[in-house]
Amino acid sequence: MSDKFDVIVIGAGPGGYVAAIRAAQLGLKTACVEKYKGKDDKLALGGTCLNVGCIPSKALLDSTWKYHEAKESFAVHGISTGDVNMDVPTMIERKNTIVRNLTGGIAGLFMANKVTTIEGHGKVLANRQVEVTAADGTATVYEAGNIIIAAGSQPIDIPPAPVDQKVIVDSTGALEFQAVPARLGVIGAGVIGLELGSVWARLGAEVTVIEAQDKFLPSIDEQVAKEALKTLTKQGLNIRLGARLTGSEVKGEEVTVTFSDAEGEQQLTFDKLIVAVGRRPETKNLLAADSGVNLDERGFIYVDDHCATSVPGVYAIGDVVRGPMLAHKASEEGIMVAERIAGQLPQVNYDLIPGVIYTHPEIAGVGKTEQQLKAEGVAVNVGVFPFAASGRAMAANDTTGFVKIIADAGSDRVLGVHAIGPSAAELVQQGAIAMEFGSSAEDIGMMVFSHPTLSETVKEAALAVNGAAIHVANRKKR
Repeated sequence: MSDKFDVIVIGAGPGGYVAAIRAAQLGLKTACVEKYKGKDDKLALGGTCLNVGCIPSKALLDSTWKYHEAKESFAVHGISTGDVNMDVPTMIERKNTIVRNLTGGIAGLFMANKVTTIEGHGKVLANRQVEVTAADGTATVYEAGNIIIAAGSQPIDIPPAPVDQKVIVDSTGALEFQAVPARLGVIGAGVIGLELGSVWARLGAEVTVIEAQDKFLPSIDEQVAKEALKTLTKQGLNIRLGARLTGSEVKGEEVTVTFSDAEGEQQLTFDKLIVAVGRRPETKNLLAADSGVNLDERGFIYVDDHCATSVPGVYAIGDVVRGPMLAHKASEEGIMVAERIAGQLPQVNYDLIPGVIYTHPEIAGVGKTEQQLKAEGVAVNVGVFPFAASGRAMAANDTTGFVKIIADAGSDRVLGVHAIGPSAAELVQQGAIAMEFGSSAEDIGMMVFSHPTLSETVKEAALAVNGAAIHVANRKKR
């Protein structure tokens, strides 16, 4: 038996590393177990999000959007550039540098907070013990007062398109292309598929997105989804809905995919194919048979509202448990669990977890959608304000989309804030703050917003809820 810790965290992603730091801040002797290695074959903290997810994809999205603007939009500002070229390997190396800086930053935070890093694969045993198997196969067992499982998730594989990371890639492989594929296929029109499809479309790839569902982005507000489909199609994404992939064949450096849709069986050939059909919890070899920790019918670790498993002192957070697979949700769960172990009683408000798709325009929402509220029989008032009426958006030549606020028809309490447009994520976050304090639409409408800002769209949408918008014609009450 090796060292005993008050808390052992398995996984150093946005849930795990945050939980470990918070636990250590609260005076608990804490260790964090991580097995992931970076390109240099050294331990890399930060999990999927930092290494091959949220952060690197945003780096590529920002680089390619700047390229797109320079190529397509600078002229309207009077800026002449001549030929604009993208050096893809330089873009990829910049992304890699950002990842290295951030993973090193977490290692520094662990040192500053006296978190012990244990390298290897963590497995939960009975009696709150953790077995860590190093790369050379040697196993060490550690004793813990409490265990926090934050093992994350991995891309879902599908039999019709087996990933080889050469021609058929997953979301990780799609961040490593060294050249722009002329023809790019994307399986899945979700967050990851749309973001990665956008990256390569901006650089000139002919992108086809194959989505099995008939409805585009069914979980987000219908009005926003409709605008998103129109805008992304205009940007060159060929989005094929109701298209079920049935097979793929790699020949040399191209792949032919077969799918069926309303028009029957179809075939398309691509130079690269990205499989982005979702993620599944990383629970393989994570739990000993006698650990006592239970999985639900979908393979997620069963937890209560406070992330406690069926075993006292063992918790699970982030992508291995119910709820949206979002970094910020995992981080908040990590903090909640660390503080509860320390004797505090915080909670996560699962009703107000914002969701964002980082295309351009951004797509974001918090709270309930209009279709959800209608299905629940809740009477609502809705206010919408377009960026086309925003002076700040006009000045930036970025006027696509709108902000939408939904309020209870009786109490005027804000129940949902949704947006598509410039800085949509930041604007929706203002809605999340207001909703956390139980704000009414009238409350937001009475606040003073600086002019000219994109934030004024939030104020105007709130005013529009009750027919009092100033800078757009109000809808007539039916």
